[in-house]
Amino acid sequence: MVPELSLPISKRFFWSDSRNVLCWLQSDHRRYSPFVAVRVSEILESTEDYEWRWVPSKLNVADDGTKWQRQPDLTPTSSWFRGPEYLWQPEEFWPPVAHKGDATDEELRPSVLLHYNASEPPIPAINFSSWNRLLRVTGYVKRFVSNCRRRVRKTTIVSGPLSSEELQQAEIHQILTAQYDIYADEMELLKLSRNQNQLARQIPKSSVLYKLSPFLDAMGVLRMKGRVDACEFLLEDAKNPVILPRDHLVTRLVLIHYHEKFHHRNQKTVLNEVRQRFCISRLRVALKKIRSGCQRCKNRDAVPKPPEMADLPLGRLAAYTRPFSHVGVDYFGPIEVTLGRRVEKRWGVLLTCLTVRAVHLEVAHSLSTSSCIMALWNFVVRRGTPISFYSDRGTNFIGADRELREALQSVDQETIMQEFTSPQPSWCFNPPASPHMGGSWERLIQSVKKNLREIVGSRRPSDEELRNALIEVEGVLNARPLTDIPVDDESAPALTPNHFLLGSSDGSKPLTLCCDSAEVRRHGHELSQVMANRFWQRWLQEYLPEITRRTKWYQKVKAIEVGDIVMIADPEHPRNCWPKGRVIGTVNRDGQVRRATVQTAKGIYERPAIKLAVLDIRSENQ
Repeated sequence: MVPELSLPISKRFFWSDSRNVLCWLQSDHRRYSPFVAVRVSEILESTEDYEWRWVPSKLNVADDGTKWQRQPDLTPTSSWFRGPEYLWQPEEFWPPVAHKGDATDEELRPSVLLHYNASEPPIPAINFSSWNRLLRVTGYVKRFVSNCRRRVRKTTIVSGPLSSEELQQAEIHQILTAQYDIYADEMELLKLSRNQNQLARQIPKSSVLYKLSPFLDAMGVLRMKGRVDACEFLLEDAKNPVILPRDHLVTRLVLIHYHEKFHHRNQKTVLNEVRQRFCISRLRVALKKIRSGCQRCKNRDAVPKPPEMADLPLGRLAAYTRPFSHVGVDYFGPIEVTLGRRVEKRWGVLLTCLTVRAVHLEVAHSLSTSSCIMALWNFVVRRGTPISFYSDRGTNFIGADRELREALQSVDQETIMQEFTSPQPSWCFNPPASPHMGGSWERLIQSVKKNLREIVGSRRPSDEELRNALIEVEGVLNARPLTDIPVDDESAPALTPNHFLLGSSDGSKPLTLCCDSAEVRRHGHELSQVMANRFWQRWLQEYLPEITRRTKWYQKVKAIEVGDIVMIADPEHPRNCWPKGRVIGTVNRDGQVRRATVQTAKGIYERPAIKLAVLDIRSENQ
């Protein structure tokens, strides 16, 4: 109540001559436009809908102050001051009240009404991944329904395995379900005109079935009208194939059934066999989608994707350093030698300078760690202590690295500084099964074997002959040209590893160095340094550009990620025997994963990326 009024008010009345406004107030305002809905909600916040009443426009005294088509009567006895006459009469003589639920079409919010007949199939195909299993379940359900009816009729109940007729009825049931889901309107039209001879005209031209001349057979199955009815040697399915929608679940199960029936291969045979029974639009595309979604086919066709060829390591680019500063190590053999009447095995140890590609060969009497350390010590005594070793993960190399570290830890730093003029070399190991990462020495081992085969032949050499043969092969390989032999200037020989080791390709010295004079003795060291720098300049200008370009693996690929399911490729075993596992760690240095750690059922393995085939385990809906 307003506090300024002294009279008690028990009822309120609000009058309007607009029936639309009264209808808006009496009905659900959310049905109307936003402008009307907001205003009606504001009005109803301070009033009630039953307080509003209708007044005819002729009796609306508010028009006297706004509509002056005629001279208004503003005397003290006029309706402007007294109000309309019906207010002086009892309430039953007032204009009628607006009823609850009255509505109007003015300012209605636009709406769309969609009728959709959603019927849940009794046996949904989405719960099955096999066409045969779906048919068997459908057959048993139909048998159960039939047995319930037989029990009421007190007839014999059917039991045992499903018969061919029951499976055929189950197939018809699933086919009809798929057809009614997609072609319900067309099938209803064909039912109405089954006895007429104008079937094609009943199907609208906008329908996808219009050009197939569809008809319903005796079982109500939708079929395509073929043109080979006169042929007596074809079955009904081949003459008039069953029409199936391409994107239906039933069609997908049928195509998967034929795909598995022909052992995930023979795609043209699958295409031909499906066409003998069914008419499916864009069948080749549908079969391709089935093949691309088949997990067995994805596993079979998965191949490793090599990442982009990595940049060269520092050891290959270390110009102006002492030869054999960065060394690649590997074993080759065994080589049988004769000791009197005995035959024993020896192994060759190849050590190559990664920078100038020089070769050093040693003989190892076994594959043990101690024999490996002895071969490395002989190399260090003759060539100097290297900065780093590169090798595969042979047990003798890992053992040699471990024992050298343990020996250094047991000696104090002062003794180390006194006995060693250079720091302890670091050892870089390639991951297992990655010979391509050691191509610098793997290719040289092949050259050593070929030269050794030509020198020794098929006979078994003695230890002395084997050592002599390896030294000779070492000299031959160190005299090989690193760059192309120049054709236009024969006086400039090609650069060889011996240029960095001996000063020339064959070890011959310049005449100026052979002269025994004070001038030569004074400036001989400087001349040697100038010649060495000249060889390094040629190395930078002639050899380095040859190794900068990539010979394969030119493009970046999707990097292997932690959690990927992979197969470890092993060329020595059949593909079906390749182990599968999950990636638990990766090594990513330049945006490309070069190696990864894989957890398998038999243990943890570290393998290069070119030996890991990532499996696509995503479903078709992802």
